[in-house]
Amino acid sequence: MKAVLLDAASLGPDIDLAPLHEQVDELVVYERSATHEAQTRLTDAEVAIVNKVVLDAATLEALPSLKLICVLATGTNNIDMAAARRLGVEVRNVTGYGTASVAQHTLMLLLTLANRLPRYGRDVAAGRWNESPFFCLMDHRTLQLEGKHLAIVGQGELGGRVAQLAEALGMRVTFTARPGNEAQDQRPGLADLAPEVDAISLHCPLNEATHHLVGGDLLARIKPGALLINCARGGIIDEVAALTALREGRLGGLAVDVLPEEPPRDGHPLLDALNEPLNLIVTPHNAWITPEARQNVVTLTANNLSDWKRGQ
Repeated sequence: MKAVLLDAASLGPDIDLAPLHEQVDELVVYERSATHEAQTRLTDAEVAIVNKVVLDAATLEALPSLKLICVLATGTNNIDMAAARRLGVEVRNVTGYGTASVAQHTLMLLLTLANRLPRYGRDVAAGRWNESPFFCLMDHRTLQLEGKHLAIVGQGELGGRVAQLAEALGMRVTFTARPGNEAQDQRPGLADLAPEVDAISLHCPLNEATHHLVGGDLLARIKPGALLINCARGGIIDEVAALTALREGRLGGLAVDVLPEEPPRDGHPLLDALNEPLNLIVTPHNAWITPEARQNVVTLTANNLSDWKRGQ
């Protein structure tokens, strides 16, 4: 059985691919591939292993030998799933590989916003501490997280781990109703919680119900000074509306690890705003990148291959 890995570079240079080699007769590895190169590179492969390369309907239709696509991620939006089903190509993804990594990153963003680190770091770099009339700076009001209320959108494995970490800090955690299903869900909706929670953390998929879930209307209801964190997908927040709320002081802090277009080759308003004196953090979609998490992607993908071979 021949497998082709189209974008190994997306896993980083320090990852051991031996578990994949053990599951196939031949593994051909490409560091990077564009969609227009995928067809040629997958010509006689039974298995495609891919992270972010787009496999559209035209590409899949030109690959009669292809039986399985292993996605090195949870999201499968780069695969034309309807075409794969029609052609009898099975698609398997990986879940839970980076729970500890993403939860750690989320907590880091929460703590950093609460302590106004972006603003104090900028003050220290500008020499304001040197000029202070007494021993410390306290120009930016910080937030003690103990006793504060955190709303989490997404009660999956990741949301649950973030809740554990927040509760260890003494926070009260409430999971929101599934967006789009509020009428049938016994949990409170995010719009209902917005006026009372001190922080919101997003851990849900991007779909029609969650696109701009945190938009102008919700931001108008949010508790003044609340913190907003998005380690899910770009577009769940209306980033422009959130930036406006931050500038106007209605939002206490904003941290995102994701943007709607990645990488943001044409720029983004949040990136432009990093030079402003705001409690704003943008990280480059790297919440998941601990070596342990990236190696776990390979292990889980090898398990997918093993299961598929056994017909599970």
